[in-house]
Amino acid sequence: MKIRTKNRKKKIILTLTGALIIMFACSMINSGVKIDKETMVRIENSPQYSDGEFNRMENQMDWSVSDFVSSTWKFLFGGDNRTPDIPVPVKSADLSFFNYKEKGKLYITWLGHSSLMINIDGYKILTDPVFEDKVSFFGPTRYNGEIPLDIDNLENIDAVVISHDHYDHLNKYSIQHLTERTDIFYVPLGVAARIRDWGVPGNKIVEMDWWEESRFDAGLSLTAAPVQHFSGRGLTDRNSTLAASWIIITSGHKIFFSGDSGYFDGFKKIGEKFGPFDMTFIECGAYNEKWAKIHMFPEETVKAHLDLKGKVLHPIHWGTFNLALHPWYEPMERLVTAAEEKGIETATPVVGETTIYGEYHPAEKWWEQSMNDQNLNAGGNGQIEKVQTKNLNEYK
Repeated sequence: MKIRTKNRKKKIILTLTGALIIMFACSMINSGVKIDKETMVRIENSPQYSDGEFNRMENQMDWSVSDFVSSTWKFLFGGDNRTPDIPVPVKSADLSFFNYKEKGKLYITWLGHSSLMINIDGYKILTDPVFEDKVSFFGPTRYNGEIPLDIDNLENIDAVVISHDHYDHLNKYSIQHLTERTDIFYVPLGVAARIRDWGVPGNKIVEMDWWEESRFDAGLSLTAAPVQHFSGRGLTDRNSTLAASWIIITSGHKIFFSGDSGYFDGFKKIGEKFGPFDMTFIECGAYNEKWAKIHMFPEETVKAHLDLKGKVLHPIHWGTFNLALHPWYEPMERLVTAAEEKGIETATPVVGETTIYGEYHPAEKWWEQSMNDQNLNAGGNGQIEKVQTKNLNEYK
């Protein structure tokens, strides 16, 4: 009897510990920062803000207590191949693509998760930059090897674009290291106070509500657009800030960056208003039927791309952090299958690889080889391997 009681207590402790881990995977106890009066007026007048909260669409997790306990147990002890058993391939990012100054080209380097290094007609943009292995004290650790780029090698960045304030998208270390190297930080309404508190000068921040447009200069515009997600970095600031997707337009190209979102009719509205897009960068990982309103299944990612009238689909928000219960490779298995059925072209780079719109769209199903425990020369211990890259002059 004593042994059974002891085991029961152990299970309860482990379950509660797991619950805390899940709760804090993308958030921590320290919460909001002080928002100035002028911004509070904007927030209170926003169509997206009601009853003291943003993001009040049908976006909550549909969990009962038993669902929560069951999911926590699976998260702690379920196998499901949620992280790779062997190192996955990583390429050292080629900064020459990012630093190329001429118009007429669109270069995108995937840095893992939702972090993209974009050169669009000579403008240098980072999305949701995360240059740390661990996103928070309680959060998950990057499982796909080294970060493919030293943040100190970045310079003269035109814009950093933030989708929302979750820890796996808004990273304090990265923001602070990019402050002196970046002209403008574009953030959703309510997020400016956070990064000002981290040392970003107010004159470097543009804070936007949905459908608002800001022009970096005559050649580049950014528009904040709707998503179906939630926000907050702790237990006391849930939905105190806005979450947004982003539309980035130059004279030569038009792209869409989803950030995080469940599938909703907003994608069709964006497509009707701004489409077609040369490329869409849409989340496809960390899904579950219990939180389907805030994260898309891969088939819905494909549907969103069609709604947006996109040409090339580049999936994001997968293959980096263990944030859900599905196998790490499943998002791409399902997405590519759905895309092929619809005749959609996808770009499936490894971390650190550059996609060149209209010229080089990586299409290798590299995760399948990793699934089969084949060595892809990823450096043995997840270390970056110096790989051959095509000469930039071939694409100028």
